[in-house]
This record gives sequence, C-alpha cells and structure tokens, in this order.
Amino acid sequence: MMKYKEKLVSANKIFRLEFFRPGTSDNIYLGIFHNIESRLDPDDYNRPVWVANRDTPVPNSSPMLRVNDSDGLLKICYGLDGSGSVAISNIVPGTDNTSATILDNGNFVLRALNPDGAINRTLWQSFDHPTDTLLPGMKLGINFRTGHNWSLTSWINDQVPTSGSFTLGGDPNGSSQLMIWWRGNAYWTSGLWDKDNFKNTIYLFESFGALEFTYISNENEKYLTYSIKGNISWAKVSMLSHGEVETSIPFAPVSSFVCSFSRNIGTPGCLNEILVPKCRKDNLEVRERQGFIIGSGYRYDQNENMSLFDCEVKCRQNCSCIAFASLDNYRTGCEIFNKDTSFSPEGGDRLVYFLDTGKANWRTWLAAAAGGTLLTFSIVSFLVLRYSAGKAGKALLHELEDTTIPPGQDSAMNDKIDKNQVHLFSFETLEMATDCFSTMNKLGEGGFGSVYKGRLPSGQEIAIKRLSRSSGQGLSEFKNEILLIAKLQHDNLVKLLGCCMDGQEKILAYEYMPNRSLDFFLFDSCRRVLLNWTTRMSIIKGVAQGLLYLHTYSRLRVIHRDLKASNILLDQNMNPKISDFGLARIFGKQESEANTNRIVGTHGYMSPEYAIKGVFSTKSDVFSFGVLLLEIVSGKKNHGCYHSERALNLIGLAWELWIEGKAMELIDPTLDGSNHKNGIIRCINVGLLCVQDDAMDRPSMTEVISMLTNESLQLPEPKQPAFFVGSTSTSENHDQKQVALKKYPCTNGLSISDMEGR
Repeated sequence: MMKYKEKLVSANKIFRLEFFRPGTSDNIYLGIFHNIESRLDPDDYNRPVWVANRDTPVPNSSPMLRVNDSDGLLKICYGLDGSGSVAISNIVPGTDNTSATILDNGNFVLRALNPDGAINRTLWQSFDHPTDTLLPGMKLGINFRTGHNWSLTSWINDQVPTSGSFTLGGDPNGSSQLMIWWRGNAYWTSGLWDKDNFKNTIYLFESFGALEFTYISNENEKYLTYSIKGNISWAKVSMLSHGEVETSIPFAPVSSFVCSFSRNIGTPGCLNEILVPKCRKDNLEVRERQGFIIGSGYRYDQNENMSLFDCEVKCRQNCSCIAFASLDNYRTGCEIFNKDTSFSPEGGDRLVYFLDTGKANWRTWLAAAAGGTLLTFSIVSFLVLRYSAGKAGKALLHELEDTTIPPGQDSAMNDKIDKNQVHLFSFETLEMATDCFSTMNKLGEGGFGSVYKGRLPSGQEIAIKRLSRSSGQGLSEFKNEILLIAKLQHDNLVKLLGCCMDGQEKILAYEYMPNRSLDFFLFDSCRRVLLNWTTRMSIIKGVAQGLLYLHTYSRLRVIHRDLKASNILLDQNMNPKISDFGLARIFGKQESEANTNRIVGTHGYMSPEYAIKGVFSTKSDVFSFGVLLLEIVSGKKNHGCYHSERALNLIGLAWELWIEGKAMELIDPTLDGSNHKNGIIRCINVGLLCVQDDAMDRPSMTEVISMLTNESLQLPEPKQPAFFVGSTSTSENHDQKQVALKKYPCTNGLSISDMEGR
C-alpha cells in the first residue's frame, strides 16, 4: 500500500511513483517521474512521464494505491472510508499473491509471485499502456494478433494530463509507418520505414546519434522502439498538446516538428486535413491579449475536452469568429467570439486570442475601450451591438411594425407587431451557433432549405431554419411566419425564438425539439416501434388541440395549410408541436373561407376543394389532420400505392377496409391492436370523417376532439372520401381511374412525395 505524499522509488532511484496535483487543481493523479533532479530541467523533473488515471482523477481525500485483496487488481482508493476506487490494472490475476514494483527503466509492473516470493510472471505493466511519453524500451505500434495498440496521446494542455486531441501510433491498415490523428482525423504520417528512419522523420529521430531507433515488422506486430547509446542518462519522445512530437535528451536541442494551418503542405508528412475556409488568409496570425469580455461568446460543451489548439481550429474554421479563449485558468474548454462581443484590456486577467482577420479585429475592440471607463466602454459596446444587427434586419423590424392584421377582426386584434416580440439575431451569431452551418449539425432539409441544430452563447439549444436562396418561399412567407408565431402561444405550437435577415440570408430560429419530427419515427421500419399506441394517441390529441387553438381560441383565426407529419415536431417527452407557418393564412373572425390563385402545400394532404379550386377554410386543415391521423394509425404514407392494378392511396385503402368491416387490418403491425381495438377503430372512423369529399360533411376541430376523447359518443358513418377510385369497371369509373393513376402513379411499390415548390 502507498499513501498520499509517499513515494515508490526504483532500485537505483532513477524513477519514482507518487500522487500529484497539477497546479492549484483539487484533482489528484498517480504518475511516474524521472527522479534525477540534478541532471534534469526542473520542468522535466516535475512532469510525469506516465499517468495512471489521467481521465479518472480522484478528489483530494487521502488517496491510497494498493493491490486489492479480493481480485488482485491495482487500485487507487479514496474517501474517508476508502469506498471510492479507480482500477489501474485491467487483468484479474487469478491469485492473491501479487506484487507491484517500479523498475529502473520507468516501467511499473504487477507481478504474480510464487509461495516462496520468487517472481512467477508479469501480469500487467505500464509500458503496455503509455500516455503521452515514450521511454527507451517502450513500443509504439500495433499487435495484430491481440489487437493491442501502443500509442501516445497528448495532454489536454501543459498543466492538465487529461487525454488531449492528438494521438501518435501505428498505421491500423498495417503499413510500416506511424501516424498522428487529431480528434480521430488523420493529421500526419511518418512515411514508410527505410533502413534506420522513416521517410518524413529525418530530423525528428536523429537526436545527434544519442538514440538508436528500431522498427520491428512481422505478421504479428509492427512497432517502433529505441534505446540509449553512450552515457546518456535519460531520453523521451513526447506527444505535445498542440500536435508537436518532441524528442528530448540531456544537454541537446529539442528535436520536434508541427504541422501548420497553411493550405500549402509544409512539414513533410502533414496531411493538410485541418483546412480553413476561403474567408481566411493563409498564415493568419494569432495575438494574445489579457483583459475581460463584455457579453458571451459561443461555448462548446465541456464534455468535448477541447484544448486551446482545438479552440483555435474552431475559430479559424468559423468565418464569424475573431477571437477565442479557454473557459478556465487551466486552458481547457472553448469559447469563441464574433463582432457582437466587446473586449477591454483594463481590469481583467482572462487570456483572449485574436485572429488578425484584416477586418474588424482586436484593434477595433481595443479602440472602442480607449475612452477608459467601463461605463463609456459599455455604451460603445451597446452601440456596436445595435449596429451589428445590420440594416436589413432593422428594415425587417420596421416592416413588421407596419404590418397589421387583416380587416374584419375586432379592434383588439387590429394591432401592429411589437418588435419586442421578435429577437433579431445577427448572422454571425447564428453562424457561430451552428459551427458555420456544419453538415454535422444539419437536422434535415426540404424545398425551403435546411434546418440545423445550434447552441447560443447562453448554452440554449435551438433549431435554425436557413431558407434557401432558390426556395420559392420568399420574404412574404418569411414575414408571415414571424408575424404569426410571435402572436401565437400554445403548448402544441413550436416557439419562434427569433430571426435574421442579412443580405440574401433569411433565417428563423426555433426552440429545439430533440426528437425531431413525427415522420422521422413514423415512416422508419426500426424507429416506429418506439411509437406505442399510448404515444400515438397523445400525439393525435396534441395536434388536434393545436389546430383547435389556431381555428378557435387564438387571438387570430389561422389556417395552417401545410399540416403534415414532417411539420409535427416532438419534444423530449414526445409531445407534438405544430411548426412551419410560412404558408398559413389569417382569417377574420367572421370569415369562413377564402380563395387563392396560388396553390401551395404538399400533395396528399391537400383537401380537394383547395387542390382543384383554390378554396381553403378551417375544413382544409381538418382534411390534412384526417390524413395525418390515418398515417399515425397505419404507419403508412398517404402517397403510397396499395393496390397492384389501380391507384389506391392510404385514404382509399382505409375506406375499402372500412366498408368491408376489416378496419383493424389498417393498423401498423408493430402495434398491439388487441389491447386498444376500440380506440383504434374510433380513430380510423374520425380520420375517415375528416377526409370526406365535401367540406361541409367534415367535422370541426371542436367536434373532432370531442369524438376522440368522449368514448360514449356515437360516431356517424363516414361518406366516401376524396380522391377515391372504386373497383367497378364502368366506363365512368374507368375514366376516373385513369385520371387518378396520372395523379397518384404506382412505381414498383415505392412511395412518392410530390412537393409543391414554395
């Protein structure tokens, strides 16, 4: 057993094993150190060459290292009662007679002993599990027989031994070379081994003749190892936190290399994977300044374990970023800043790194603070923030302020949009929130453009809809959605958080729905099993409540006109929220229907009077709801073809099964229909009532909710639905069938979504 502040020293006192706390941290680690202080630089003497628990530090509560009695494992135990533990070795010895020793080569070994105390075999050794440093006799490569990988992984920075973002190891594809990976991406290659060196490491492993490197290559393993020549007392090869590989020996210059951010390949072997966008100049300088920041930037998740190097990469790759900084004094975490944030060099001690962009950069920020006082600086910062919203955004607010509700409503409704109801984001803020609209953050796309997941500087997650410049959805639909959602508040309607207009950019920011949209689950053969009947019924009722609010109880009477599965978003509890109000229309309280010359929306969800004549009303939304209800029950898309010889869509299939008394055959086979038969039959009945051909026959949403919730209410029999082609062979029906086949063609059983441009 070894207690805190005790040391385990090798026989000739070359290496020592002890607990340590880096800097002022409260975390405690177990490490191996060189123990020859007189011959080492103090930094080398105080920096471990191996860390046992780099990713599992223990709290400052009297830790102990011991060989566990029950399983023979090496463990760090901590806590007042010793109940906390971190396992160091990973092999259960199968014997209770074991011993742990630090050797003169720096290897910490766990050995099995014979009853007489003689060494039986080595069970585990630290040399098989290097951290960031390669000592003489250690291996760097791969054992293909066991799959074991000997590799070096950098610290997150010079003070914190947590695993960083660079790893040096053997080529997993089996070639005789080494590679460096940055956060899992290939970053550098050594080139193939040739006699006594790798192609791209002429200077790295030269070390003035003091070291002898050997590369072993056979069918079982490929690895690099080295030994010391002459009277050199120590040597090490280290993987540093910023991607540099360093070879160190006493009394000699350090030999190292590092890849650059330049688009042109510089250092031999650099794979040029960390590219910067065209908005950045090559060899962009970084300048360090100390001070404090007014406002917040975009903060990356602390769980990502980002180093300062990683943070710089994120800033360089984001065209809106002009500065970056760590989140704490240990230079871990990452926060990046755009021009909406202001910096003062007075009174603060935070290190902020500025990119010399050649545009609005750190010089502009410092000039803003030249007035001296915090008050003056804050006022200037506020003006800068106001200006950064852009002229286009301000013009949008003015237009919204001048937009009124259509005539025909009472005076309380005939008011202007309050600009305080709409938050105006700068393009730079949203660009930063989405990591430059990275494909990794894309949630989906449609005819309107793409939707991305983003995170605001406050940490709030949002969904960002970036309208495509080629989209038919223009300024009128954009303004329409802002106007409507700003005034509509309901648990089953998605919340609009803000918008952005910057040049040709039109962007909407919503609350983030972690479970995406209903179609993501409903029409996927694997994910649909997550939608049991209770969840589906909750979604049906939630959508119905949202529509009832729009039609009856909201300040405005709203017709959505594009209700479909992809526009139903699901929160973390699978509660539905209606989204996408770009095509919605506001009605006067006395209006019952309206006409349009521009028919927009999604085929399959459009009511016949709207699709054919351009007439829409609340009953148009009821029709769409009926289609959606049948889709939820069946797990089928309405656009699918469900008959081999005639155009039978989901509505037609539901109607035929209904009149044949086989309605239960419609349900999704993943559902247990036997336990919910009455509820399922009731939903199919309501769905068919909603899709009846004549709008006057369809129920209102008030009646729909009553039908869904009041089980004692007797439901009427539905009439023939719209777009149904019968099975008789009369000439009239044959003609109808041909028309329907053109409108709803079947192709190899595949479903087709015919989207109307908007």
